Amino acid sequence: MEQVHQKMEEDVLLSSESTTEVEDDYSDIRLRLPDLADADDFMEWLTDERVSKFCSWDCYTSKEGAMDYLADVAIPHPWYRVICLKDKPIGSISVTPFRGNEICRGEIGYVLASKYWGKGIATKAVKMVASTIFVEWPHLERLEALVDVENMGSQKVMEKVGFSREGVLRKYCLLKGNPRDMVMFSLLSTDPQVNYFMYD
Repeated sequence: MEQVHQKMEEDVLLSSESTTEVEDDYSDIRLRLPDLADADDFMEWLTDERVSKFCSWDCYTSKEGAMDYLADVAIPHPWYRVICLKDKPIGSISVTPFRGNEICRGEIGYVLASKYWGKGIATKAVKMVASTIFVEWPHLERLEALVDVENMGSQKVMEKVGFSREGVLRKYCLLKGNPRDMVMFSLLSTDPQVNYFMYD
């Protein structure tokens, strides 16, 4: 009887460990086009001050605002994807093209719900974009990212992916009315790591 009880305890322990592993599995990351049905999920990060701190937008206060954002910004954007973990939207990532003589450049930007920070998700999403964007947009030679000088998390993401840190642009832009120093990062279509991402 003791052996049966011990076996049951071991089974429960194993079951609990495998559940934890499943709950902590952040490898199932996918990118897809946004949809109006994503509004509820978007509210998780659009209403979070920690997320909006280094973004140009202020926190959203209503689902209608999220719906407007999806309809007016995300869906018509030239290249915008929802970051999904096991099919649940947890953030977004975009590449904004430049025009005219600067058509060879695009700017990458992303946001992620704060409870998913520090788990390698943003790094994986940026790699996924870098592995395809130069193929989808053959005119693109340079993917760049402007990161606030105090946003150490995003700077680490850029460095992990292999973007080159080019320097600090002092008082480069206004963020919520305040001039901010920004760190410029870049990845070129000819950088060797771009090929590695395709097989990562």
